[in-house]
Amino acid sequence: MFVSVPATSANLGPGFDTLGLAVDLRNEIIIKPSKFLSISTHGEGADNPKIKKNTLFLNIFNENYKRLTKRTDNFRFEFHNRIPISRGLGSSSAVIVASLSAAYEAAGVKYTKREILNQALRYESHPDNITPAVMGGFNVACVENGRVYSKKRRLPDYLKAVVVVPNRTISTAKSRTVLPKMYKKEEAVYSLSRSSYMTALFMSESWDLLRIAAKDKLHQSRRMKMMPELFDVQKLALKHGALMSTLSGSGSTFFSLAYEKDAPKIAQSLRSRFPQYRVLILDLDNYGVITKD
Repeated sequence: MFVSVPATSANLGPGFDTLGLAVDLRNEIIIKPSKFLSISTHGEGADNPKIKKNTLFLNIFNENYKRLTKRTDNFRFEFHNRIPISRGLGSSSAVIVASLSAAYEAAGVKYTKREILNQALRYESHPDNITPAVMGGFNVACVENGRVYSKKRRLPDYLKAVVVVPNRTISTAKSRTVLPKMYKKEEAVYSLSRSSYMTALFMSESWDLLRIAAKDKLHQSRRMKMMPELFDVQKLALKHGALMSTLSGSGSTFFSLAYEKDAPKIAQSLRSRFPQYRVLILDLDNYGVITKD
């Protein structure tokens, strides 16, 4: 059994906890029946004792496998992690989505992606990362009565993601502490208008207007102050042709969307200015979670 889940970039500027898209940087898990529990971890987190045990994955997998089968069985899990951990690229959501999909596959129970998405909400209350992890593409999502309602737009091949992955983390929990308890009405309207506009631009493929729509007054600049060099990352990416450049999730990764022809120039300028950071050019992903027997 094989499960593959893409990285995601959420918020996308003004789309706080509602907008997200998937990029083709995947965690893959191979699962086989076994006489005893066996775990091997490769790639991101392989040298981290906490990550190496994959506790979150196993807890969710075991809970749901038992719920579906009324049994407790052993498996061999082989993890190949490519999504940077705690960098704002949806590593936790990828684990949640992968473990749920694996549990249904191992149990032999038929399911839909929508069911996986709604189950994932039990472990992650914000839908902006889990939705593109499940569905792929660009997604706008909201939660009503414990269910995720979302709309997806496939992303064209001529667009690329340029991501800057700093060598330091910004924890989601810590980054939320810098956000105010109350916002001014003008700030809320500013970001609401641009989030709505961004959704319309993605749905209509009006890419050249994204720079206007990506501006935000709710969370982005407040979080970026925790790592001030991110302001320079954003400025440089936009200067060299990025269609939009936003904090990925709560950071520390920065996400830029670009035409394919412009991506190498943007990446090179960022590598030259920030040699200590990883700069990746990635395809966008339209498939979301993939499972095979």
